[in-house]
Amino acid sequence: MNILICNDDGYQAPGIAALYDALRDLGRVEVVAPEHNNSAKSNALTLNAPLYVHQAPNGYRYVTGTPADCVHIALTGLLDWRPDLVVSGINNGANMGDDTIYSGTVGAAMEGYLMGIPAIAFSQTEKGWKHLDAAARKARQLVEDVTRLGLLQGPAFLLNVNIPCLPDAELKSVQVCRLGRRHPAERVITQQSPRGETMYWIGSAGAAKDDAQGTDFHATFQGHVALTPLMVDLTDHRDLARWQAWQDRWA
Repeated sequence: MNILICNDDGYQAPGIAALYDALRDLGRVEVVAPEHNNSAKSNALTLNAPLYVHQAPNGYRYVTGTPADCVHIALTGLLDWRPDLVVSGINNGANMGDDTIYSGTVGAAMEGYLMGIPAIAFSQTEKGWKHLDAAARKARQLVEDVTRLGLLQGPAFLLNVNIPCLPDAELKSVQVCRLGRRHPAERVITQQSPRGETMYWIGSAGAAKDDAQGTDFHATFQGHVALTPLMVDLTDHRDLARWQAWQDRWA
């Protein structure tokens, strides 16, 4: 099996090292990841500057770009082989609900999916890398499961997986669930620069708003691993007919 690994925390992050170590004996496994932390870069591609690829002493390749850049150039020229699976992570913090829109971890996996390759984004639900070894073992188990079930031979899929920061003995089963929703983000943080200018820092993500049973928030709060299949189609199919009824009235 050929596996491409990326992340958004940067090639030196503990999460990508743990994921690589967990998967390295499953086949040909290659890391192509951002040089620096690129959290919340979503699906952004760098179009106004060249990208450079370097190789670290441990063999990882790192790119002067976004997570999506890494996967894009890996699949369109950097690698001389095609991955059977793209995996992203393990992220330092949750990617649940609205997070998936902003997440560079999900963006890297989605880039693989857009290229027709099955992809999985892995995240821990809290920052700090607590019980990272258990999360890596769970990630390996899921990769082995999709392989054993023959899912890599079917249509490409995009999975978002959030793993509670718990030891193996306390981690519960995988639950397939929908995305929840967060409250709006907290207020922007302002500070004065040494030159007297106002600096703005984006506030923290909002708390869970829709954490009902069946959501990723609810599953992880209960100690389960949350698995959510994602799609790229942003069409609001439920409201499509209403807007179509108005189309003859547009100026």
